[in-house]
Amino acid sequence: LLVDDDDILIDRLTDDLASQNYVIDTANDGLLGWEYAQAALYDLIVLDIDLPGLDGVSLCQRLRQTGYAGPILLLTGRSNSSDKVLGLDAGADDYLVKPYTPIELSARIRALLRRPPPVSDLSLHRGSLRLDPNAGQVTVADRPVVLSPKEYGLLELFLRYPDRIFSNTVLLERLWSADEAPGEETIRTPIKRLR
Repeated sequence: LLVDDDDILIDRLTDDLASQNYVIDTANDGLLGWEYAQAALYDLIVLDIDLPGLDGVSLCQRLRQTGYAGPILLLTGRSNSSDKVLGLDAGADDYLVKPYTPIELSARIRALLRRPPPVSDLSLHRGSLRLDPNAGQVTVADRPVVLSPKEYGLLELFLRYPDRIFSNTVLLERLWSADEAPGEETIRTPIKRLR
């Protein structure tokens, strides 16, 4: 996820990263970036500090407070040491000052993505229901439940964000590829089976 209000930088950076086979979502203000981060699980978030709506430091803090454990890179024009300390203390993993070279940014992104995820129990629970993403298993009262890949994906999304309401469009974007060209009625069957 790239959150920056500079449209020229967004276009240039998106093209550069897409040429390296990264898939990028973009947002041009902090509040929209927050919504995107709540709707999807991103491998990496790149933030500017000076954002309309919600500044990058506050967005970084909010992401960390709500459990986002992935890497965050602050990409900003602020080169003052106190700004760097503020950003890193807010939860950023790295801080790169504009103007940057594409080679250095790519190297920092690769380094952040190489870091192993924090070791913890990643299983998701709801009552007697348990989903273990590492093993790809679902159990209810310690009995295995067999789910299709789409059902499993829906269940994992619902367990990760129990207080969110997802539109059909968001569910289709998250779980079906564009090649499958699904319609909104496609979601009904896996949701019915999950119930």
